[in-house]
Amino acid sequence: MTMFVSFIQYAVKVVMYAAVACVGIFLGKKLRDRKDAKTGEEQK
Repeated sequence: MTMFVSFIQYAVKVVMYAAVACVGIFLGKKLRDRKDAKTGEEQK
């Protein structure tokens, strides 16, 4: 039983880290797209 609980805790941590990484990637792409659009307007 203890091994099962330990595995569940590890799995939850992995899922949480993956979720944080996905949010960071998504926000980074959105911010970069916004910056690229802004610099594209300035060059015109």
